[in-house]
Amino acid sequence: MKTRVLMVCLGNICRSPLAEGLLKSKTDPYEVFVDSAGTGSWHVGSEPDKRSIAIGRKNGLDITQQRGRQFSKKDFQDFDHIFVMDNSNFKDVIAMAETDEERQKVHLILDEIFPSENVDVPDPYHGGEQGFENVYMMLDEACERIAEKIRKGTL
Repeated sequence: MKTRVLMVCLGNICRSPLAEGLLKSKTDPYEVFVDSAGTGSWHVGSEPDKRSIAIGRKNGLDITQQRGRQFSKKDFQDFDHIFVMDNSNFKDVIAMAETDEERQKVHLILDEIFPSENVDVPDPYHGGEQGFENVYMMLDEACERIAEKIRKGTL
């Protein structure tokens, strides 16, 4: 049975598409299904931000086929693990959970690097290119740890 992982940010055009692409690049698609979503609806159907596409491309990652979608309650049934980019996303997703089982699926992605420190992946949308570079590096490390846990069966 495939492990199903969802990456969630605010608009699903900057951070979560990068996280989706990174985890896909580090795992076997026959064993792991990865998707992404946003808590907001502003960018439904849109491709990732051009700066996310550029930083991905610079690092050998193509995320141009992704399209924005909004997180829904159904995602709790469709995914085993839901990684959110920041505490605001965490609050929004947890508010939609109806059971403890659903709540236990939701984790801050940077807890993989900084356990229990509640560190946010900063939203680079209103910043410059360096913000996207920094976000890419954070997500690359977090996704490497998630991929390793999936391979070991400890996620």
